[in-house]
Amino acid sequence: MSVILFIGILIFVFSFIQINVPNWEGANKTLRIVGIGAIVLGLVIGCFIQINAGFVGVQTLFGKVKGQTLESGLHIINPLVEVQQMDTRTQNYTMSGIHNEGEKSGDDAIRILSKDGLEVTIDLTVLYRILPTESPNVYKNTGMDYTMKVVRPLARTKIRDHAVAYDAVSLYSSKREEFQQRIVSSIEKEFKNRGLILEQVLIRNIALPASVKASIESKINAEQESQKMEFVLTKEKQEADRKRVEAQGISDYQKIISASLTKQQLQYEAIKAQLELAKSANAKVIVMGKGNSPIILGTK
Repeated sequence: MSVILFIGILIFVFSFIQINVPNWEGANKTLRIVGIGAIVLGLVIGCFIQINAGFVGVQTLFGKVKGQTLESGLHIINPLVEVQQMDTRTQNYTMSGIHNEGEKSGDDAIRILSKDGLEVTIDLTVLYRILPTESPNVYKNTGMDYTMKVVRPLARTKIRDHAVAYDAVSLYSSKREEFQQRIVSSIEKEFKNRGLILEQVLIRNIALPASVKASIESKINAEQESQKMEFVLTKEKQEADRKRVEAQGISDYQKIISASLTKQQLQYEAIKAQLELAKSANAKVIVMGKGNSPIILGTK
């Protein structure tokens, strides 16, 4: 009920009260007219309501929640109906207890015990929204504080229930994706029963005890050094194989040349060289005798 309508009703009722005041009858008529005008104005204004984008309107009449919701836009309604706008856009709830190095965990940190009895702190965000058609039930059964009444306790309970199936190291590394999917499947069903839609669970970080984390980092560094050494050895082996093949090729070439060269062929090659020298315009060639190589006496 609008304020103007309520005031109009009060004025109209008050106008019927008999008070021993001079000229009260005339004042009564004026009050009735003002009251009726306020009532009419309140009724007209109360008949229209605008629902913002990304919201739905839940209607209640004298405390009873109506099942029909109002979509975003302008609507004509019963002026006696009260409308509560509920956000149907994506919302998030963050369970964060991991900060910068050296800082303490937050009050809403979720700390769990893993399969091997180690305490693990998880930093995650739950993305969810209200199912528009279920918003009247959410309003009636849970109220507007559904984040703290439903989202927070359900998410934290399901995370703890599934974490006990993993040891700390697996949770930190190889089984992280599997752990996240199991949480999503479990929470999704519970949310749906309460009129909520789970969009995603985002695990941003998992903090292990300092001693375990140091052990993991040492192991990772050792594996990286081992992989680096394997790469160097492989490269050196490939280079040695290349040089071995090259040397074998040179050896084979020399064997082939040695087997194919004869005295006559060498003499023939020498004659060809002499002819080339004789044709040169920059040299004088003198043959000293049979079988001797030419001697170049001078050049231009």
